[in-house]
Amino acid sequence: MKPLVTQPNLAQQVYEAIVDEICDGHLLAGAHLVQEDLAERLGVSRQPIQQAMALLKADGLVVEIGRRGLQVTPLDLDMMRHHYDIRAVLDGLAVRMSATRASGDPVIGRAIAAQGQEILQRGAAAVAKGAVGEQVREDEAFHTMLYEHSGNPLLARAAEPHWRYLRRAMGEVLRHAEPPREIWRQHGEILDAVAAGDADRAEELAVAHDLRAAKTLDAALANRNAAAAAGG
Repeated sequence: MKPLVTQPNLAQQVYEAIVDEICDGHLLAGAHLVQEDLAERLGVSRQPIQQAMALLKADGLVVEIGRRGLQVTPLDLDMMRHHYDIRAVLDGLAVRMSATRASGDPVIGRAIAAQGQEILQRGAAAVAKGAVGEQVREDEAFHTMLYEHSGNPLLARAAEPHWRYLRRAMGEVLRHAEPPREIWRQHGEILDAVAAGDADRAEELAVAHDLRAAKTLDAALANRNAAAAAGG
């Protein structure tokens, strides 16, 4: 039975590699994905490529283009806003519940602070390297940590589909809109409020953090599109 474990792990590695290239901007919207080329470039067979493509399609990161195969999905700004609206509610609830638990138990507060600081350090390292894909993963890790400390096991599950879609949008935020260091400064503020047990401030900061990301990306892409139209 052990061989069955290896292949899905390899497919997941392929998935993460392609997500990184989409987030980093190496694979732009509309880029044609040729499975044979990807298999050769990543040094794997076509089977994990096919499995990764199925995951990417389910997450809305790639779309079929008839007989030509698959291409990177253009970013739908309306859908992006809808996902961020829902994520803001979920994140606000997560930090409020986590902060409430921290206020009632100093051990939980210290655990949140310690785990959060480790993620902040990894996020800062990713920013220093300019590794957008890594920044997105550490961003998700930060918020997932807060879901887990909320005491509600359904929060992470409820947020998961929105995170899958928003990985692409977050890559655009990091490359075109919000300076990466500012995003991690906001994470630090959220962490401090949660660890201190300040539920009201934590919720306010988390909701503002999510909605600001959506707003700044929307404005940045609108300006870029206007400039491209004017240049054309």
